[in-house]
Amino acid sequence: MSGPLLLVSHLLCPYVQRVAIVLAEKGLAFERRDIDLAHKPDWFLKLSPLGKTPLLLDGDAAIFESAVICEYLEETALPRLHPSNALLRAQHRAWMEFGSALLNTIAGFYNAADEAALAARGAEIKRRFEQLEAQLGEGPYFAGASFSLVDAVFGPVFRYFDVFEDSADFGFWTGLPKLQRWRRQLAARPSVIAAVRPDYPQRLQEFLLARQSALAGRMLATRK
Repeated sequence: MSGPLLLVSHLLCPYVQRVAIVLAEKGLAFERRDIDLAHKPDWFLKLSPLGKTPLLLDGDAAIFESAVICEYLEETALPRLHPSNALLRAQHRAWMEFGSALLNTIAGFYNAADEAALAARGAEIKRRFEQLEAQLGEGPYFAGASFSLVDAVFGPVFRYFDVFEDSADFGFWTGLPKLQRWRRQLAARPSVIAAVRPDYPQRLQEFLLARQSALAGRMLATRK
């Protein structure tokens, strides 16, 4: 690495969280700077061609896209979070992409306009969770005893459900004991905890209520 590290962030972004987790797991000092994605600064747009967070500045060099940033950190700093075996490493990268696809499904869930769409997206999440359950071993992490980049991806994924479950029990975890154990293990990991601000649950609730979606309606109903 060539210089001080700056992580350009949005306070709710799960992709930022995975990078923050990897930085923490590798013991790398970094500054974190939150921006408003509704009013992106010109300096940010010049450095991030896609206009998305996270953006990592290593000295004067800018790196965008969370998966690329995580791989860069993996190649340049210890400890290694990927398996040493090439086949296992490729499989882990595939499950990282699975996690990114699951985030898209989660977005569809909290943006669902009505109860039918909410139920459909919820069923899709449950199917994805069942696929994960079939992949997990004895844990406590995705691939056993060692924390990996896959774990860094799923810590932010599971965090959404802490807030979702305040409004209703959607049955996401029913019959999935390995997934429940993995979720608890990640939630207790210091790097995962530190990847968000203490007011993250409140901020996420505000974000979800502003969607005026079926989930927002349920959340409002629980407050009455």
